[in-house]
Amino acid sequence: MSRLTSLHEVHVALGARMIDFAGWDMPVWYASATDEHHAVRNAAGLFDLSHMAELFVTGPGAGAALDWALLIEASTMPVGRARYSMMCSELGGIIDDLIVYRLSDDEFMVVANASNGPTVFAELVDRSVKFDATVDDRTDAFALVAVQGPRAEAIVLRLAGPELGELRYYRVAEVDLLGTTAYAARTGYTGEDGFELFVPSAQGPALWKALTEAGADDGLVPVGLAARDTLRLEAGMPLYGHELTLETTPFD
Repeated sequence: MSRLTSLHEVHVALGARMIDFAGWDMPVWYASATDEHHAVRNAAGLFDLSHMAELFVTGPGAGAALDWALLIEASTMPVGRARYSMMCSELGGIIDDLIVYRLSDDEFMVVANASNGPTVFAELVDRSVKFDATVDDRTDAFALVAVQGPRAEAIVLRLAGPELGELRYYRVAEVDLLGTTAYAARTGYTGEDGFELFVPSAQGPALWKALTEAGADDGLVPVGLAARDTLRLEAGMPLYGHELTLETTPFD
């Protein structure tokens, strides 16, 4: 049975075409994938990304553990920064592409693709055993809602206040959103400006409703998986990683 995000009933009420994606029941489109694609390019789109994996690496050795596990030197990242990276297999194939956020000196959040989340989590646990670090899968604890497009900033600032507008690209910060502490990141993966908002899972529907109302006069529309993929492909961004196995090695 497919897993459900906290926004599942919202998608059904909007008439979304739902499909199983990486074990999650997700909207592939609402009315038209083409119209949703153009809405993001010309106005703004609202995405449910709660199926993405939120993996936390904490402790004094968290940075060193990620240095060992990924293709970046996470230990050199300033607090509040984000970096795009990849996790590779021993053969050099890509297990997944992902984004690493440094939340504090001893706390990192790794956001991996839903289809590879369990594999990335297991690999992080295995690759962290020699370090003073703990790896936790907190995917179910968060609703992740994104607003992407040229009007995204104006829409989100109506809820979060003007200071969020000072958040630069590939940065993350704690913010007060709808009376709760949330993480806001500016690491959109559509080729457009925008924000990703991580709130407690139960707050997902309220945040979606508030953003929908805030963007009503700006052309904000809900966007499903189909347009999400066409947007990133049009922008030349990798779709997601594939592990290189012994059966597919070029040395055969």
